[in-house]
This record gives sequence, structure tokens and C-alpha cells, in this order.
Amino acid sequence: MEMHDVPEGFPRDTMHAVVSGTQRKLCAVLVGGVYVAGQTDTALHERWFICEDLAKQLVPVVHEDGASHPQHATDQTLERVRRSVAHKDWVLPDELTWLAQRLRTLLGS
Repeated sequence: MEMHDVPEGFPRDTMHAVVSGTQRKLCAVLVGGVYVAGQTDTALHERWFICEDLAKQLVPVVHEDGASHPQHATDQTLERVRRSVAHKDWVLPDELTWLAQRLRTLLGS
């Protein structure tokens, strides 16, 4: 998988680090001899890969939950799975929104 695999709609972390103290500080990572403030391309790819993998793992979970609760519409089942993932804190809130949409796409809904 390459950096260009990350879809345009995947959320980017734009929050800058905050470090306590009286002196001003800049939080950065040294990447290839250059300091990068904020999310690196590698970190972005890693977060996307985690979310993409989780979405694929959740497809059978949605099918099983739907089979266990046939009275629920697909939207209800997807919402139940989304709430379950939210309670586990596996992904950030913006990533969860993307994950829910990705799961819907994988299911063809």
C-alpha cells in the first residue's frame, strides 16, 4: 500500500500538540532531515490503514447483527455497530464518521 492509497475524504489531524510550560514550544517530528509539525504522511497512512482494516472486519459483524435482529433496518444495524465501535475508542471521532460511511459503501447500502 502506498501513500496515494489514502482517499481524499479521509480526515486529516489538524490539531497541533500542546505542551505545558512558560516557554513556547513547537512539537515536530524529524522526517527525512526535515521537521514536520502536525500529522506526517506516514501517520496519516497508518490511521487510514487501521480504519480501512476495521471497516472490512466489521462487514461480517453487520451481517451477523442484521441476521440476529431481522426486525431492524440496515440503518439501525449500522448505527448499533457504530455506537459499539465508538464505545471502544478505537478511532477518533472524525475517523468514526469516515468509518461508518466506508462500512456503508462496503455493504453496498
